[in-house]
Amino acid sequence: MSSPPSPAHAHVGTKRLVLRPWAMSETAAVLDGTRSPHWADDFPAEGDRVIAGLFDQHPDWLGTCGHRLIIERDSGLVVGSIGLFWPPSAGVLEIGYGIVASRRGRGYAPEATRALAEFALTLPDVHTVSADVELSNPASVRVLEKAGFHRWATGENVAKFRIARPDHDRR
Repeated sequence: MSSPPSPAHAHVGTKRLVLRPWAMSETAAVLDGTRSPHWADDFPAEGDRVIAGLFDQHPDWLGTCGHRLIIERDSGLVVGSIGLFWPPSAGVLEIGYGIVASRRGRGYAPEATRALAEFALTLPDVHTVSADVELSNPASVRVLEKAGFHRWATGENVAKFRIARPDHDRR
């Protein structure tokens, strides 16, 4: 495995969002129910609590290549989280995301997903970013399609999406 990217890569930004790694204090606050004035009223969502609880078991998820908070530039509030499940497996990283209910419908999820996938594809050990989505979640399917991911397989209950570096051979 290569060395992690420099701290200059710690923040990924878009026109409307900043994606930055979680701080340990934020993880602790999510787990113990402490509210931060820098969070949207409905952050954390249940998925954020689950991810925060897994950081002890998966410390690599907290580095510059792992999970991030999604911050709305205009308000400065945390409105969701997004993450790369580090380390890559055979050059493939899985991505997961969630936006709090109060900020859904604004295009934040595809914007953040596209930005983090583009960042991931610049890493030396990564050629593909993937996501599995339950077919019962059409909103998440649309997020991935809008973010430029392509469906490459569909199972009984799951659609598999991916986006790859242009130079990657998909034999």
